[in-house]
Amino acid sequence: MSRHLLNILDLSVTEIDELIATADDILACPEKYREVCKYKTLATLFFEPSTRTRLSFESAMLSLGGNVLGFSDSASSSAKKGESVADTVAIVSGYADIIAMRHPKEGAPLVASEHSRVPVINAGDGGHHHPTQTLTDLLTIRHEKGRFDGLTVGLCGDLKFGRTVHSLIEALSRYEGIRFVLISPEELKLPSFVKQTYIKEKGLPYSQSTSLEEVIGELDILYMTRVQRERFFNEEEYLRLKDSYILTPEKMRLAKEDMIVMHPLPRVNEIAVEVDDDPRACYFRQAYYGKFIRMALIMKLLGLSAEKGETV
Repeated sequence: MSRHLLNILDLSVTEIDELIATADDILACPEKYREVCKYKTLATLFFEPSTRTRLSFESAMLSLGGNVLGFSDSASSSAKKGESVADTVAIVSGYADIIAMRHPKEGAPLVASEHSRVPVINAGDGGHHHPTQTLTDLLTIRHEKGRFDGLTVGLCGDLKFGRTVHSLIEALSRYEGIRFVLISPEELKLPSFVKQTYIKEKGLPYSQSTSLEEVIGELDILYMTRVQRERFFNEEEYLRLKDSYILTPEKMRLAKEDMIVMHPLPRVNEIAVEVDDDPRACYFRQAYYGKFIRMALIMKLLGLSAEKGETV
């Protein structure tokens, strides 16, 4: 039976550590991995627009010596004709060895996994989960901070609809000494079920603020997010909230010298371009790391290793 990745909690802490170790080895010795997925095919089924995630998956598979097929927009698939996710995946899983799927509806990857012959990776489903972004975030934190324990993590912007925020909280809640600082307008606060399940029930310390300036000095990590137009039903509400938090060099002067700034991207205007030159800004390095952790994940779900180049 195929193993899928729908939620970051589908992976144990030990498995995440193993994936990070593999990604580190790929970074150090990419030539070892150039033919690990030879004759294997990844299907990218993106029912919602994406640049980094889709291209990162495709680059990952190509760098492993594999092939890629798929579509980048539902308008270019039979979904436009009314075909269901279940039917699409049932067909495509006969053409590929592994599937990466993004969909605007929460739960769509779960439906896909129930009709697929091959592993399905959730590449983002609505405001629900984005586990491979979380793996990217964890690899970034390990590289930039050297640890997961004992960190104060500020999450800023759209905490209501931000699937990357929800997944990161789920992942970090399993480590010791984590403290969360939740920074958002009242209208975009973290959903109560996320706060209850992954913060309160685990007894993790947290605070909430509507002011970035007041709390930035406490943080080891600042995770910025954009206010997502595509999650709003009301354009006026989006326009009112879209510029709620803009990180500037002036605000960065209030932060610790070793704080890091992360962002899942795309950036709109929530981080001023002047911040890009600050060595604490690591969002472009973060995007770079994404390719390597996805390479490690593809290998794991296909049961492949660089040493043997065969199912293990």
